[in-house]
Amino acid sequence: MVVPGLWCGVRLHATPVSMSLYLTELVLSHFRSHKRVQLGVDARPVVLFGANGAGKTNILEAVSMLSPGRGLRRSSAEEMTRRPEALGWKLRGGLVSLGQGHEVETWSENGAARQVRIDGKTASQVALGRIARVLWLVPAMDRLWIEAADGRRRFLDRMVLSFDPGHAEAALAYDKAMRERNRLIRDEVRDPAWYAALEAQMAEAGHRMHTGRVRALALVQEAQDQAETAFPAARLTLVQTEGAMPETEPDLRDALADSRARDMAAGRALVGPHRTDLQGVYAAKDVHAKDCSTGEQKALLVSLILANARALADRIGAPPLLLLDEVSAHLDMQRRAALYDEVCALGAQAWMTGTGAELFGELRDRARGFEVTDSGGASAVMERDLG
Repeated sequence: MVVPGLWCGVRLHATPVSMSLYLTELVLSHFRSHKRVQLGVDARPVVLFGANGAGKTNILEAVSMLSPGRGLRRSSAEEMTRRPEALGWKLRGGLVSLGQGHEVETWSENGAARQVRIDGKTASQVALGRIARVLWLVPAMDRLWIEAADGRRRFLDRMVLSFDPGHAEAALAYDKAMRERNRLIRDEVRDPAWYAALEAQMAEAGHRMHTGRVRALALVQEAQDQAETAFPAARLTLVQTEGAMPETEPDLRDALADSRARDMAAGRALVGPHRTDLQGVYAAKDVHAKDCSTGEQKALLVSLILANARALADRIGAPPLLLLDEVSAHLDMQRRAALYDEVCALGAQAWMTGTGAELFGELRDRARGFEVTDSGGASAVMERDLG
């Protein structure tokens, strides 16, 4: 019998089977390039390999849609439907979460907003986030430390969302109120009562966002500092584009009111959590992540994802699902093997992709391997040995 947390022959944050989080089945219907795919898996990591364009990442995206939000590509529901049929799409997953089995379904018809059903009952995406915690690392994130700040904010907010599914509601409420306030600014409305009402909403939601971010960073930093790992630790801080982020809800409300004149000149809000940036430093070298080599930047990202997973395992009793797309890119053989060992020791069901089975040879029977092919627009997924 294979027991999560013992696959590597070591016990590092080993997670009992009864407290694991993993998929037992995944069914895709008319999703991206796949007309129909059905995968039966167990708690072990899942490896998907095949040629570029075969549809491996599409399967990872399907798993990401079992969590709140727009998935790892941030696509619209319409963009996910298989062409040329464009009938809409449906995903179904058998999920074991903290010893409880669930059937999760999510779908979209004709490009409409996606729907969610849990155990046969209509549910919200927040409810989905309470039973399915999902983290991912995709190639587009390799530029995280050198791209614009909005990409780092998205990364940070996914981290917060993994601990607190309600964070999405706060972010949506803040964004809605800010857009309405920005509209007043563009229309040159001068009535302070209109601004005060929206600024109160922004202050309440913005304070929730900020405190959630601070708390999540503290949890991840602690998990990273306490772990013995082959990956470099990152020292993380929150910085503001200008000035400092007000620490209390009244202070944020006052700062928004004081900034009205400047905001009118700029045409947008200049104060608030939407101006926050995430700064990373390679701790051992005391070098900013943006100044590190490509390989070091990738290793820092892997370190953060693993620390996030460890923090979740400590907090909720089970590691999250991990989606690691083309994870071997920019990792040498030693770090690649170390990553697999850490994933297995954590007891996480990690879904990993690569172009060939040889990239995952160190896993052997510790993972389930599947070859993904596409011929003439027809995809196929067949189970294969990894070593």
